[in-house]
Amino acid sequence: MRARFVLSQLASGLRRNVSMTVSVILVTFISLVFVGAAALLQMQIGNMKDDWYDRVEVSVFMCPQDSAVPTCAAGEVTDEQLADVEELLASEALAPYVDEVFFETKEEAYAAFQEQMPDTVWTQSLTPDQMQVSFRIKLVDPEQYQVVADELSGRPGVEDVVDQRALLEPLFLILDRATLLAVALGGVMILTAVLLITTTIRLSAMSRRRETSIMRLVGASNLFIQLPFMLEGAIAALAGAALAVGGLWLAARYLVEGWLATEFQWVQFVDTGDVLLIAPLLVVAAILLAGISSLVSLSRYTRV
Repeated sequence: MRARFVLSQLASGLRRNVSMTVSVILVTFISLVFVGAAALLQMQIGNMKDDWYDRVEVSVFMCPQDSAVPTCAAGEVTDEQLADVEELLASEALAPYVDEVFFETKEEAYAAFQEQMPDTVWTQSLTPDQMQVSFRIKLVDPEQYQVVADELSGRPGVEDVVDQRALLEPLFLILDRATLLAVALGGVMILTAVLLITTTIRLSAMSRRRETSIMRLVGASNLFIQLPFMLEGAIAALAGAALAVGGLWLAARYLVEGWLATEFQWVQFVDTGDVLLIAPLLVVAAILLAGISSLVSLSRYTRV
């Protein structure tokens, strides 16, 4: 009997506040989409860092002809200087930091440049003699770049030491800021959802104040009186969470897996499995959303 009465009150409340319930569902949906997108974006950044940081190398460019760098004042790098740098990279002092060392000749550098920049003015005007020899160093821990750079920078014959991670940092910075923006927008929408759910419960409680008064007079408990209102907010929030999970899954399936992953096969993108991984968190967030809203409004608007 009690369960049937609670369900009847729940159905009555949803019928009376259809427009507000739909608004709650949509606002919850949008807010949780932003939150879920931020979580997926952070997972994507983690995947890219794990994958790309393992591939990046430290490039040690040796002095070419006519370089203005002070360490190249004597002219193009000599065989002795090359041997000194190679000996340093193979020394015990750098052994804990250096994993592999690759030497690139002028001819190899020219061939790589032609492959990367085919049919351009630079390719046609450059010759192998104008390229510079270099060392490519794969580090045991890419975070220890500065140790290797300090040992190599300023040595005779070394023009520049470049950490390829520096080329990726601007991209990760943009992605991090996009994540913060998504979190901020999600926070604003969550606050809007809390206010909207609170308003919905308040209107529902005010429209049924007479029934609430009678239930209080016959000795109904606070939980029994408040349960239909709590369920209204919970159902609307959970419906919004379900739509958010569904929207993120469709985006991951057709936008990421169906398009981005095929166009950029060298990037490890998030997938539908990652969406399902964060889905319970979004559901819990929806339950907390409804719970906080209920606590704010019920203690005041179900009094008699």
